[in-house]
This record gives sequence, structure tokens and C-alpha cells, in this order.
Amino acid sequence: MGRCEVLAPAGSMESVLAAVKSGADAIYIGAKEFSARASAENFTTDEIEKVTAYCKERGVKVYLTLNTLIFDSEMKEALSLCQKAYKAGIDAVIVQDLGLALLIKKSMPRLALHGSTQMSVHTPSGAQALKELGFKRVVLARELSRGEIKEIAQSVDIELEVFVHGALCMSVSGQCYFSAMLGSRSGNRGRCAQPCRLPFKLKGGNGYALSLKDSSLIEYLRDLEELGVKSAKIEGRMKRPEYVAAAVMASRESLDKGKVSEKTAELLRGVFSRTGFTDGYYKGKRDKNLFGYRQKEDVTAASEKLLAQIRALYKDEPKKVSLDMEFSIDAGEKARLRVSDRKNTVTVYSEAAAEIAKSSPLSFESAEKSLSKTGGTPYFLSNLKFESDKKATLSASAINAMRREALEKLSLIRAKKEEVEILPVELEKTGTQKGKMPKNFVARFSDTEVPEEFKKAQRIYLPLFAPVDEYKKLIENNFNVCAEIPRGMFGIENQIKLRLSELKSLGVGGVLASNIGALFLANKMGFEVHGGFGLNITNTESLCAYEKMGLKSAELSFELKESQISEIGGSIPRGIIGAGYLPLMLLRACPNLNSDTKCSTCQKNTKMQDRLGENFILKCDGNCTEVLNSHYLTLCNQIDIFCGIDFFTFRFTVENSVEKVENIRSFSSKNHNFSKITHGLYLRGVK
Repeated sequence: MGRCEVLAPAGSMESVLAAVKSGADAIYIGAKEFSARASAENFTTDEIEKVTAYCKERGVKVYLTLNTLIFDSEMKEALSLCQKAYKAGIDAVIVQDLGLALLIKKSMPRLALHGSTQMSVHTPSGAQALKELGFKRVVLARELSRGEIKEIAQSVDIELEVFVHGALCMSVSGQCYFSAMLGSRSGNRGRCAQPCRLPFKLKGGNGYALSLKDSSLIEYLRDLEELGVKSAKIEGRMKRPEYVAAAVMASRESLDKGKVSEKTAELLRGVFSRTGFTDGYYKGKRDKNLFGYRQKEDVTAASEKLLAQIRALYKDEPKKVSLDMEFSIDAGEKARLRVSDRKNTVTVYSEAAAEIAKSSPLSFESAEKSLSKTGGTPYFLSNLKFESDKKATLSASAINAMRREALEKLSLIRAKKEEVEILPVELEKTGTQKGKMPKNFVARFSDTEVPEEFKKAQRIYLPLFAPVDEYKKLIENNFNVCAEIPRGMFGIENQIKLRLSELKSLGVGGVLASNIGALFLANKMGFEVHGGFGLNITNTESLCAYEKMGLKSAELSFELKESQISEIGGSIPRGIIGAGYLPLMLLRACPNLNSDTKCSTCQKNTKMQDRLGENFILKCDGNCTEVLNSHYLTLCNQIDIFCGIDFFTFRFTVENSVEKVENIRSFSSKNHNFSKITHGLYLRGVK
């Protein structure tokens, strides 16, 4: 099975030292560009080389995060950055953008690809999709229960990485557009302004309806290891080094000793928390106890006294690397010292020849005493083989000099960069759709009230679990009916398979898939698959990659500007959401449970208010909840400026039949009746 690694965050060199000295098996770092934690200090290419050298000497792996969405204008630079980091010695790269990931695979075939949690993988089909694309590891969504992690581990032969400590995003990672919509700071681009930590109120709630406690699964690390999880990941590249150290020490104790000491647990609670920790997702308890926010006592707990106490625990170099040594000495000859870490071996000789001892020759004990003094290095003497003619001696200072020389040579070998293979690759051509005006539309419904006017739609999408009789009626009434697979497939993949089979027998031939797992599953079942906005397609490479996976058309990300949309190449039809309440978050923990309201009483549709009085709709499908924008998106008076797309999507969530008809007619008249509208990000873009 293999041991589960402790994977630590490092947003600065101070955090690198804290992580490694506290016992991390691997660290993950970001470059100055294309990192999902752009506000962290992060590293230049030269600094990455120093980090990898330091870590390799100590047997610690280094993973680079390139886990943001990439625009066409940035793709060449992003690939070049990865190539430089690969040359600098990284062991793996963590990627969100599928187009960039597959370019990396072509250019650097021996570099390990890890699928970021930003890819929203939370089912066996999602993990299998990444495996077949050449990924070595997948970082699973944080909302999974123990049983769901176990199912993936037993179903797919791919390394699994699980977040075991740190902040919980309210939204499923990769499916949050809140910060982008409110201030153009995209979480998918590493610029999240964390609006979820601001006051949002539901009736009867405490005013922080979108703020979760930090997760902590550290006590379950041996359990995760037994499930087959390969990596226990700590969140926190923007946190202080002392936080990193405390989390690593606790994880190390949990894995090595089976439990965390109360002293270490107290340090961990004090250095950072939001009214304590939660294991709710892991235990399958998605209730109001998941929620919490940072209060005054949480801030004051991280006193300078506590931080100094933590720093004292990792000030010394830990002894992580076991050495075998052979020391031989004969009178009149130079003494020889051979040192091995069981992979690399160095040999050094004394500067002067050994002398005949006047009283006692050099003993095993004396040699061992000098050779064991490895202070200030990551090495410790494990085994010593001693050979002597029983007449010779050598001063302790001479033996110490031999030891220092040998360890310096060994360190140079261990830190040395390996030769890497980088192949030239050509990027897909962009801009092939320029000048093309949208003529068609599709419509997505959250119910089955579909007016006659929508017979003109290329496709209509109904909820996958809508009544079968309603599917039959619409098919018989000559609507081109397709099914939408839920973006949140947590725990229901088997039910999804059964329903897809049932609908296929009715004659439903197409589906809308907004998750890579849904795409993979539906494609295997023989459906015509159309991609939703949740695939986060922002560049030509990604569109072409999804086309090769079997996608027949795609909604592009609504984080793209109009000018960026027109630059995307590829050959399959592409569209954008043209009307509807944009989904800003996908939640597995419903904010309505932050009050005492029972799930069954909200009618799957309620409102949440921010500090400015804006109302955001919560739309539940019974498994997950979407947070919808407060303003209605309509492009009815902007339709003429869009080039390079084939269709608009009308996205209906809470509209009645009259509003649905008025909406489609507004695109003909170029007028609307909404009091609060938005053009989304299509005109202003994101950072």
C-alpha cells in the first residue's frame, strides 16, 4: 500500500524551512504567476531551484502549483514557466486547466501530473477520466465523505490526495465565481477576495451564512492511509510559517504514533482557527456545526508567546537521512571513509597518513563518536563498519574533517538536478471562429415547464431526475430534449448511471455535462455530450482537449471577456450563457442549515441577503445548492457585439412560464423588463 505522505504548503522560504524541519514528506509551492494563491509570496524560477536543492538534500519532494485557468494569450508563458520549473528540479506539477495539463504531458512526458482540487473531481468517473488522460494523482474535492473517498480508492488505480487540515471554501473548488462577479477578482485565477467571509444573512441565521470552520482530519490520517490515500495535504500557502509547522507536526504525530499529543493539538488550535475545527464532511454530517467565522478570541490566541513556542520546536535541523559508513585505517596509509545513503556513495581520504599509535590504537568507539557528530545537517549515522590493522591512530580533528568533507560531497549529489526531457510542442491555432455571429440558442430548465416557443431551441436541457413522464410528453411534443447531469454528483453516481440508462431507452440521446466525471461517464454510455460552463473552458487548448474526449459542443466560461471569446479556436460549436441568474457557487453544505430551518421546509428555493441589502437566491436540487447572482444576466441589448460563438444559452432557474417567454422575446426586441440587470463579466473580464 505504501505510506501516506504529509504534504505541506509553502508560500515563502520561511514556510519551506518550517515545513521541512517539522517533518513534511513533500511541499507544494507556487510561482509568481499562475498560482491559485497569488497573494502568497511565491517563488521566482531561481528561488524554485534553491527550494528544490534544499528539499532534495533532505529527501523531501517539491510540487509546483500551476492551478489556475489560463487564457490563450498566456498559454505559451505558462508552458514555459513549467518547463523552467521542471529544469529547476520539481517532482510534479498541480494543474487545473485541462489544456495546459495536456500540453505539459506532451512537452514533459516524465513529469508527474497532479489534477488540482480546482478540477472539481468528486466521483470515480472523474478520477478515471484523469487517469486515462495521463494524470498520476488527483486532489479530491474537500466535500467528500469517508465512504465516498473509499469508493474512489477502490474503483480507480490513481494516487489520491486529500486535504486534511485548513480552510474550507464554501463552494466546491473550481465552481466559485462569487469573487469574480463582485469585483472581477477570480478565484479560478488565484485572485479570490473571499467575499464568503463577509456577512450574509438568512432568516434566523447568525449573519455569516457562507463561512465554514476550518477542516481538520488529522486524527484520521491512519484511517485515510488504510483507505489507500497517498497524500495528506495541509492547506495554507498564505498562512504564517508557525501555522505550517504546527500542522505538519500534528500530522506527523498522527501518522507515526497513531494520535496527536494534547500539547501539539493545543498549538494547532491556537495558531489559527475559526471557532474550532470540523470533520463534518468526512463524517457525512453536513449540518450547522460546519459553519463558523473568525472571532476575537481566535485572533488573540495566536500570541507572540505561542508563535515563539512553535518556532522553538523547529529551530534545529531534524535528522531525516540515514547513513551507512565504512571507515578503514592502516598505519602509514591514508584513512578512508565511505558514506552511503543507500542510493548515493562518496569516498574521502584523510589529508595525512595514519600513524602508529604510541599507546592505544584508534578504536571503533572513538571513530563512531567523531563520525556521529552530524549536527547542522539532515544526516544521522545508522550503521558503521570499522576496519583497522589495530596499530594505527588518527586524531579526532582529522576524522571530523573527513566526515565534513564526505557529507558536503553527499549533499551536492543529493541536491543535484537530474537531466530532464523537454519536447517541442505546437499550440492549437486560435481565432478560427472570428466574425461568426450567434444564430442559435439552447435552453436549460430547472423544472419541466417548457413553453412552446422553445421548440425553436437547438436543444432543451431538463434536470436529470425530472419525472420520466415529463420527458415523454416533451419528446412526443417534438422538443429536442436532453438531460442535464448535476454539477454536484456527490454520492449519487450509481443513481445517475441508472437514470441515464432509463432516459436512453426513452430516446434521450444528449446530455449536458458540467464536470469532467459527468462527461466521461456519459460518453462511455454512448450519449452525445455537450459541455456546460462548469468545465471552465477559457482557451483553445482546453476546448480542443474536451473535443478529443468526445464533447460535441461547449459553453465557454462566463469569466471570459467578449474579445477573449472571439480568439478561441477549435472546431466544435461553442456558446455562452446569454440570459439567467448566473450560478456563483456550488455548495454541498446548504447555508439554510446554518439556521434551525429543516432542509424540507425551504421548498428548495430561498434567499440570502448581503450587508448591502442585495438578495441572492439559493437553488437546491436535493443534493447540492447553487447560489445565484442577485442581478439578472441578459445580453439582449449586447448580442451584436459577440463574435466567435454559435449559440446563446437561456438558463432558467426560478422564472415562471411568462417570464421565460418574455426573456426569449427580449432577444428579438433587444429590450428587457428587468429592474436590475448585469452583463456579467463579458465586458469587463477578470484579473
